[in-house]
Amino acid sequence: MRAFAFLLNQDDPRKCTALKLIKFGTVIPTRVIKHSMLVLNPFAGEVVCKTDKNLVDSLCVIDCSWNKAQAVLTNYKFLKKGVVRRIPALLAGNPVNYARLGRLSSVESMSACYYVLGEKKFANSLLNKFKWGHTFIELNHDALEDYSAADNRKEVMKIETEYFGNKILENNVY
Repeated sequence: MRAFAFLLNQDDPRKCTALKLIKFGTVIPTRVIKHSMLVLNPFAGEVVCKTDKNLVDSLCVIDCSWNKAQAVLTNYKFLKKGVVRRIPALLAGNPVNYARLGRLSSVESMSACYYVLGEKKFANSLLNKFKWGHTFIELNHDALEDYSAADNRKEVMKIETEYFGNKILENNVY
């Protein structure tokens, strides 16, 4: 499954994880979201689960600043096409938002999605390009394993509640 990034160039390019993945040739930059893409959006109503793999042929992250995320990602034009999903609740491993619930970088979001879809080697290969990448897996290993073992969206959401409970609502995540 190919990986794409829709760059909005709102962050410091030196810290942009999507840009770094593009430079490594792991992710392809795009300005078009296709119907066959799984589009990651933390404000989407539906959570990603392994059955989504049958609906799409690629994954696309919208790379934007967390300070502008709600305004950008609730904009209608990003929701017109593609299969829009959110990542189940996880803790950030990146240095900027370390251990904050749901405040994932683009690479963490993509890696988590690939992990849930069963592409664990590729998920790890994305994170291995960052000094702190292993931290994300260490913080979330058990949850990621359980999410990837879930048979459907309902199970993923149940697991999410078991791990994070009311913290999801308290932090206005999802």
